[in-house]
Amino acid sequence: MSEQSTDLRETVRQRYAAAAVQVTEGGGACCGPEPVEVDEHFGSTLYAADERDTLPAEAVAASLGCGNPTAVAELREGERVLDLGSGGGIDVLLSARRVGPTGKAYGLDMTEEMLALALANTAKAGATNVEFLKGTIEAIPLPANTIDVVISNCVINLSVDKSAVFTETFRVLKPGGRIGVSDVVADDALTAEQRGERGDYVGCIAGALSFAEYRAGLAAAGFTGIEIVPTHQVADGMYSAIVRAVKPAVGPDTGATPATDDSCCGVTACCTPSEQPTDPSVTVSEAKSANGCACQN
Repeated sequence: MSEQSTDLRETVRQRYAAAAVQVTEGGGACCGPEPVEVDEHFGSTLYAADERDTLPAEAVAASLGCGNPTAVAELREGERVLDLGSGGGIDVLLSARRVGPTGKAYGLDMTEEMLALALANTAKAGATNVEFLKGTIEAIPLPANTIDVVISNCVINLSVDKSAVFTETFRVLKPGGRIGVSDVVADDALTAEQRGERGDYVGCIAGALSFAEYRAGLAAAGFTGIEIVPTHQVADGMYSAIVRAVKPAVGPDTGATPATDDSCCGVTACCTPSEQPTDPSVTVSEAKSANGCACQN
């Protein structure tokens, strides 16, 4: 990683660490923590009141996103969800409710302060199907082909290596898996310098991709069914957008052996002497653990 990229990542980390500390230190107020101050196009007001009311006040106050990815991802019972840049945990906790006790919601964040806040919010919410991971969205610490849905809320635009984010997202998704992301996207006509100026204004430090660049990046990683739909303008020529795409169910780029009729829990011939992982890059026990298989022997 270049020195400039390292500096950008550290700037992002410091900003989100400060936001977490602000929420944590405000937790003792009589009426709960004060929301982190952001542009009016960002934050917890982008969630429905009934969603906010079900969560700890600290999770709501720490929201810095530009949309509501848990709604656009159309989460279903039993799915395994990964939130890139999970912050204080608002989208992870909402996802955990949507996928239910048979599903699981993972949150990935690089900021210790945000992870601590997210764990505290999880305990307050009483969520048991939640796990937070420390790491970067350019190197996701999960096995390949283990996640049904990847969500993110105005975080990918902050990445110093967006192509790595797309590649890693594709890798961890199961064949047929999908993304449902809220992100900041720029008009194709804006130069990189113009995007940088506007990005500084709305806090998107590393700069947003254009619509064409975003689409090309997803396609290069192997995604199909790409949709990028702007929802509202956050600066001149820059928009909050809903991004959807799918990892093909079969094909040479899925990185997995197509499942046969006797497959379950990420292995074939489950719980027999002949069982083998459908993904050759992991062991049988890793495949079963990642898929929540009840048969572990």
